[in-house]
Amino acid sequence: MSGGVDSSVAALLLKIGGHEVVGVSMNLMTCSKAGSASCCSSSDRLDAARICEQIGIKHYIVDFRKLFEERVVSSFVKEYLAGRTPSPCILCNEHMKFGALLEEADRIGAKAVATGHYARVVSEGGFFHLLRGVDLVKDQSYFLFTLKQEQLSKILFPIGEMKKTEIRAIASDHGLITREKPESQEICFIPDDDYASFVESHPSGGSAGAGDFVDSSGKILGRHSGIHRYTIGQRRGLGFGVGERQYVIKIDTSSNRIVLGSKEELQTKEISVRDISWVVEEPSNGKDLLVKIRSTHAGERAGFFQSGDGTAKLSFERPVSGVAPGQAAVFYDGDEVIGGGWIL
Repeated sequence: MSGGVDSSVAALLLKIGGHEVVGVSMNLMTCSKAGSASCCSSSDRLDAARICEQIGIKHYIVDFRKLFEERVVSSFVKEYLAGRTPSPCILCNEHMKFGALLEEADRIGAKAVATGHYARVVSEGGFFHLLRGVDLVKDQSYFLFTLKQEQLSKILFPIGEMKKTEIRAIASDHGLITREKPESQEICFIPDDDYASFVESHPSGGSAGAGDFVDSSGKILGRHSGIHRYTIGQRRGLGFGVGERQYVIKIDTSSNRIVLGSKEELQTKEISVRDISWVVEEPSNGKDLLVKIRSTHAGERAGFFQSGDGTAKLSFERPVSGVAPGQAAVFYDGDEVIGGGWIL
């Protein structure tokens, strides 16, 4: 129970459906920012407790702060300092919601963990398929590619067949206090959205310091304020102009340089991925897949070629733009998530 309208309605629907439902919220960080509107989700956990009271179920809080720091936050900091763009929501799903929380469910004898994700799990002959949510605008299947069959057998997505407008209507019809609650567009543990300052102030963080902006030939164009403040494809916030639009096309940690270039230089037809995870059976070499290189990407057709060293190459039919190392490349067959990996 995150304290948002989606998990509120998910719990309500399960209760109405006759299930014995227990609401659980995760305490993931120690609140240290006084005055924050939603400091480390403490106010959201209060909303979750009030929702559980409204719909008549018990509410508990589990303390996962240590694990969250180890598996999600530290990785987030490390990735930015290495010049990569992390995706903490994927790690949170893998290690927290469908890792630690599933273990907690087993401990108390619960049959499943349900969440407010916009995704679907369909069972067919004892095999489980992970599908996009019906509401393609809100679809969150991209963030779930690490799930395995055993996990999917114990997961419920009660709102996966619905659209956001329907969720709001159900919440309103039942007078839920979260019915008009706005959605958060920021990383949950960075409520002010200033991720660069978070990286700098974190105990394991810091900064490599200022360095040079260069073009693809190595010509110095200006100075940057730390590689962790930039990501591939970024155009705004560079701090200077050179007469034409420039994008971050490469981050070189070895020289502490950021390479700028044109929109055309952002494009590529081949990428490498590591730590590949399969929801279904691994496809044959050369298999044509639909690949999303970020959550908002519509997807592009690519051939999949296993390299034999734990990595694979994706050869795209058409160039893709703004490929950021550290993000996930997620593989689809129609609406079904078949797997994914981390972009090298």
